[in-house]
Amino acid sequence: MTVKSTARARKKAAPGAPDNSRTGSDTQTELVQLLTPEGVRVEHPDYPLVTSPEELRALYRDLVLVRRFDAEATALQRQGELGLWASLLGQEAAQVGSGRAMRPGDYAFPTYREHGVAWCRDVDPLNLLGMFRGVNHGGWDPNEKNFHLYTIVIGAQALHATGYAMGITKDGADDAVIAYFGDGASSQGDVSEAFTFAAVYNSPVVFFCQNNQWAISEPTTTQTKIPLYRRASGFGFPGVRVDGNDVLACLAVTRWALDHARNGGGPVLIEAFTYRMGAHTTSDDPTRYRLTEETEAWKAKDPISRLKAYLEAEGLVDDEFLAGIEAESVALGLRVREGVRSMPDPDPTLIFDHVYAEPHTLVDEERAEYEAYAASFEGGENL
Repeated sequence: MTVKSTARARKKAAPGAPDNSRTGSDTQTELVQLLTPEGVRVEHPDYPLVTSPEELRALYRDLVLVRRFDAEATALQRQGELGLWASLLGQEAAQVGSGRAMRPGDYAFPTYREHGVAWCRDVDPLNLLGMFRGVNHGGWDPNEKNFHLYTIVIGAQALHATGYAMGITKDGADDAVIAYFGDGASSQGDVSEAFTFAAVYNSPVVFFCQNNQWAISEPTTTQTKIPLYRRASGFGFPGVRVDGNDVLACLAVTRWALDHARNGGGPVLIEAFTYRMGAHTTSDDPTRYRLTEETEAWKAKDPISRLKAYLEAEGLVDDEFLAGIEAESVALGLRVREGVRSMPDPDPTLIFDHVYAEPHTLVDEERAEYEAYAASFEGGENL
């Protein structure tokens, strides 16, 4: 759908119909919010949250450093150092809030954009960048971090998470699982199948949908006529829509959902209503399909600005603290740039490793054929 046709579709909406123009104005009564875009703290009767000044400052640090890392990765891709990058710009609060809600024993299944959750699970940013540079397959131990490797197949991780959660139930463990996916993935059959299995088996899994309103160039309004969180009722479990640009609300709602799941309540669907400020990936040009006015409207809801405004208004930060975070941000950017550029090229034969858990005759034959082919060229050992 072109920008013009999208605009025409909005003008043709029936009088009195809800405004589904993706600005969020149609959902205020449904949206769980603890921190307004202006940085004013509000309470919600169902999702109370008590935080110390130290916790609030730590959340701000997370948001700033995650954004800096993401910006550096985008720049590195533009400079030819990465093959691709999927930016999380605008979605920091959804990821940091939900990531910090997890306990150490909880397990997360990400897509390919959960860099903020990876940060919360202590995954080194350079491991993520190594994957997008093509020098590793992830670089971290999922069982050490309780953070699964990135999943490129849209929606597949929802099934993986549900299966893992079913296993937790059989083991009698006091843990929960969180599965991340986007609004586009909500249209995939794998996600619906995961909902069915999770509901029937009462599995301790939280489905966390980051509704950034654009599945590449496809707006959410062409995928559903109701808010995505309401789909949960059709499968028999609770659904909640939270302000995805409010780190406090995301923390409170996800913490509640994980406790609900781990205590035998079964699955929960969280729809974090947010906005993808950048491109889908660095191979995308969002100016071809969405309006500048829409993006500008969402800048006023920036997750970092609102938390900073609150911290300053409450006297919880000073210039020294903010300068310290900025200095740490600069140092992180430098480490990321230098680390990526110094990554050695991998041995091409490593592609044959770990295809199977144990040695495999066919893989051994293919490795030998490749080595013979490479050796037929001068300097072939570097091919």
